[in-house]
Amino acid sequence: MDNSLHEKLKAIENSLPEIEKQLSEIDISKDQKGYAEIAKKHSDVLIIVDLFNEWKTIISENDDAVELINSEDDEDMKSEFESIITENKNKLEPLVKKIKVSLLPKDPLDEKDVLVEIRPGAGGEEAAIWVGDLYKMYTRFAERNAWNVEPIEITASDQGGYSKIIFAIKSKGVFSKLKFEAGAHRVQRIPKTESQGRVHTSIATVAVLPEAEEVDLNIVDSDLKIDVYRSSGPGGQSVNTTDSAVRITHIPTGLVVTSQDEKSQLKNKNQAMRILRARLLKAEQDKAAAERAKDRKEQVGSGERSDKIRTYNYKDNRVSDHRINLTLKKLDQVLDGDLEEFVVGLIADNEASRLANLEE
Repeated sequence: MDNSLHEKLKAIENSLPEIEKQLSEIDISKDQKGYAEIAKKHSDVLIIVDLFNEWKTIISENDDAVELINSEDDEDMKSEFESIITENKNKLEPLVKKIKVSLLPKDPLDEKDVLVEIRPGAGGEEAAIWVGDLYKMYTRFAERNAWNVEPIEITASDQGGYSKIIFAIKSKGVFSKLKFEAGAHRVQRIPKTESQGRVHTSIATVAVLPEAEEVDLNIVDSDLKIDVYRSSGPGGQSVNTTDSAVRITHIPTGLVVTSQDEKSQLKNKNQAMRILRARLLKAEQDKAAAERAKDRKEQVGSGERSDKIRTYNYKDNRVSDHRINLTLKKLDQVLDGDLEEFVVGLIADNEASRLANLEE
């Protein structure tokens, strides 16, 4: 560990008593947001201090072992102390890397629940069917992690697919696990409607939005244009006979959201506001991130076949993530929610690139 890193860790360790003092003095009943921010800071600092203490313990053990080797005449005892030093050296490199990762700036949204939007891209009705398959994959992945899934808007297309699916996944830290799923997902397979057995390539786009609470954003009523209209289903037929569907336009940004799944106009308005808040929060964070790092990956892309993050090939039973060059020959298991290897690989790749940028 170099001196600058050691000094930084000492400074963080020295800041812990002051943070604990702030935490004990704040009145949670009067300032919930402030308390949550300090509690989060305390938790992050505690993790770093614990890792630093682990490093200091290993260094101390090594110093003691070196001292005992120099004062020991018994060769067997010397060998035992040398093995302790070797063992500790093997622990130090991964520990220092872990410490560096813990020092990386935290994404303030990582602990949030998420709204996931899946829409068809290129590929016509086959792309719309693929939307439903991806929805099933993510709900199965959520089940494996004991996360709660809440459907928000499911709009069927004419031939068994979906023109849009929006759903929430709720659990601590969900955004940190799923944010790298955002992008264009390409499928290569023979559609059921294909009579000549030709493989088609289709795209569905996935957006992963951190769910915003009212305290996260200040949305002024005068900035909203709210329209109500009659809900319609696949093919344009009327779903109900009342003007219960809601369209909300956020005038400053031009963002438009709609909701028509609920029969109540109030419920549709609440759902639309929920989606709008998530999109505005994501837009704010993306703008801030773009200023910090020009090469940040795009959320969704254009939805064209060439613009993909992952390919699902049915013929070869293969799934390939093009960002980390990871290919798994278990398509059926992945579609059944076995996404862990991709999630872990993408998080590790992100940490490695951020560490490289930090060290530069």
